[in-house]
Amino acid sequence: MTEEIEQVAQRYARYTALGAAVIAAVWHLGYDLTVTLTGWPAYRLPWLNVAAWLVYTAVFAVALRSLARESRGPARIRELAVVTLAVDVMGIVAIEPRELLGISDWAWGSIGWIGVMLVWGRPRWRRELIAILAANAAVMLAAMALTGMLDRVAISKYLVVIVGGITMQLGYTWGCHLLRTRAEDAVLLARRLAADDALRESAQRIHTDRLRRYAAIRDVAEELLQQLADGADPGDPQVRDGCTAGAMRLRRLITEREDVPDELVSALRERIEAAERRKVMVTVPPFGDYLPCLPDGVREDLLRAPVRALDGARTRARVTVSAMSTMVSVAVVADNDDLPVSAAPVREPSGVVVTYQRQGGEVWVNSIWQNPSPGR
Repeated sequence: MTEEIEQVAQRYARYTALGAAVIAAVWHLGYDLTVTLTGWPAYRLPWLNVAAWLVYTAVFAVALRSLARESRGPARIRELAVVTLAVDVMGIVAIEPRELLGISDWAWGSIGWIGVMLVWGRPRWRRELIAILAANAAVMLAAMALTGMLDRVAISKYLVVIVGGITMQLGYTWGCHLLRTRAEDAVLLARRLAADDALRESAQRIHTDRLRRYAAIRDVAEELLQQLADGADPGDPQVRDGCTAGAMRLRRLITEREDVPDELVSALRERIEAAERRKVMVTVPPFGDYLPCLPDGVREDLLRAPVRALDGARTRARVTVSAMSTMVSVAVVADNDDLPVSAAPVREPSGVVVTYQRQGGEVWVNSIWQNPSPGR
């Protein structure tokens, strides 16, 4: 669910950016090019006007490339903004003075859309876009002043076209920014909800595990006390062994904790409890707090040989789990007479190395996995 919402947010960012490019492209091809070609005789310097159109196209291509790749404007915005404003000046110089703000004067209206593309997705887009639009308006006003077109009608026309253009360009940019912001808020909310769900599931699992341990502690204590209440002789070796095994099991159940559930530890504890139900005295030092994530197949290979040694223990066993960020080791020492041992270390396909050693009536099995790529 979270990934789907993130994809929706990415689509908002990408397609609103490309939407700005589509508007600029349609405007430049549909209006600017048509005016340039059909109004050729009306231009004082038509080739300068064509050069302005080509320079505008080049800046558009640079901005489009950045939007397509990163959904944001290019990094060298200052230089590109200066070139874009130069296009505005070239367009004004190319036309007759009487055509200022007329049909042939296409540059002033298109500059704003290039500005929208240049500032897209940038942290200071408001300030930068307003600066570009203000500079565009200032260039036009300066041209009107130089050509003596500051009469009441010309000023009114200037205000109408400038305000209209700025409203469209700022409105589109602000509206798309609002959409992206809302989409990003939705992603953050979805992540927070997913984290809450994971925390709730973890707490429920820990609570269930605690209830299981409490029940097991009660059963062990009840069984021992019931034997003594029924007249069992504390001096009987079998009773003493039973009490010792029960005390060790009680100690393990009281000290063990599983704040961060791990499948390897859970699987190993099931086999330890199975051995304890067979009256095997199992010594288990506290497991480590941190177990790294294991690749597929490693957990099974780590547990296979130690669990076989534990399952075959006759009266006693010791289970040890050691872990670091790049290594996990599971070792079992048990009085197991039936487990076949290998004189040489056994290397599993997953990278786990299993070492056996038999001495007297005990067998020692140690399986160890080391991360071949510690940095990953």
